[in-house]
Amino acid sequence: MPTLNKIRTALTGGGHPDSDSPALRRLRTALTLFFALDGFLFAGWVVRIPAIKEQTGASAGGLGLALLGVSAGAVATMVATGRLCRRFGSHPVTVAAAVLMSLGIALPPLTHSAPALGLVLLVFGAAYGGINVAMNSAAVDLVAALRRPVMPSFHAAFSVGGMLGAGLGGLLAGQLSVTRHLLLLTATGLVVAAAAGRILLSHPAPRPPERPARAAAPAGHHPQEAPGGGRAKGRERRLVAVFGLIALCTAYGEGALADWGALHLEQDLSARPGIAAVGYSVFALAMTVGRLTGTALLERLGQTRVLVLGGATAALGMLAGSLAPTVWGALAGFTVTGLGLANIFPVAIGRAGELAGPGGVAAASTFGYGGMLLGPPAIGFVADWCSLPVALTTVAGLAATASLIAYGTRRAVARH
Repeated sequence: MPTLNKIRTALTGGGHPDSDSPALRRLRTALTLFFALDGFLFAGWVVRIPAIKEQTGASAGGLGLALLGVSAGAVATMVATGRLCRRFGSHPVTVAAAVLMSLGIALPPLTHSAPALGLVLLVFGAAYGGINVAMNSAAVDLVAALRRPVMPSFHAAFSVGGMLGAGLGGLLAGQLSVTRHLLLLTATGLVVAAAAGRILLSHPAPRPPERPARAAAPAGHHPQEAPGGGRAKGRERRLVAVFGLIALCTAYGEGALADWGALHLEQDLSARPGIAAVGYSVFALAMTVGRLTGTALLERLGQTRVLVLGGATAALGMLAGSLAPTVWGALAGFTVTGLGLANIFPVAIGRAGELAGPGGVAAASTFGYGGMLLGPPAIGFVADWCSLPVALTTVAGLAATASLIAYGTRRAVARH
């Protein structure tokens, strides 16, 4: 009974949570599985887009419009998910979104036209946006309870899940039809959601000790939403917007390299197709490694230094990656860029969540996802106007902008 009381106290915020609590460790494991599942399912869908295009008979333009369904569904859902998390809790919303995403991934093979594909992708995109806001909100609460900056480790799980999903998809593409492959992903997603979801649903989200200035908040009131005056609320909203802008600047680079990195290597540096395909792989692997070491970096350097140095590193790496005259120089630049960008997005999302709870996560995630959507078409427009290498330097420019924003707002963040 004393052990049960201790666990319950840690999970409900009654006193200081024990960061070594078995209950918190189980919650961390369960959330890590949800992050990995998100990356696994999304990558599994992406690698089968060519097969879906062939099945639906969509033109390149028609497919592009249909794929906007994912983006539209995600962006439209993110803010609403923040409200759902405040009302029902981030744990149940995470589980529900994971189940919906697992079911939604089986829908594209059932369509036979681009408009129908776009409609079902709205469902898939809504689930994708929902799970990203909900599980990041849950992670913010858990990070505060653990009293360790472990947010990058969750995003590392997303990256690992993405690599596994893409690798498995490549292996199964020649063995299974797209319908069977995506149904297999549905089954996998439901099993993981059921297993990890039992842990989330059996425990409320851990709550850190409230700030002294907000100790008089009414019972049951989320500490991030306790009344602090209109001026304090205004400062919070501005700081959330700042971290959202930082997320946008760095997510822009992820989207740009995913769509244009291989083409740059093949078109501008005459790389063989196999070598060109490695371009995004080394970037993604570098991001994964950077996130796996992110907790140690945050404990040693702190959030502001990680943001400033990460943005500066990514800017230098992308200048080399876009302007290097050789393939190997470009690959080295992509690797440095991945290491620099690795922890900026997790830190920005986590800080927004610390400031404003699920609403902050939703706002910053919407900014970040918008940057990921903005990157590929922006690169295309600039490339048409001048050249692809010059267009890719905009990634370096925005990474440097993120670094400058983090440095310029360091005192405001410290005061808050």
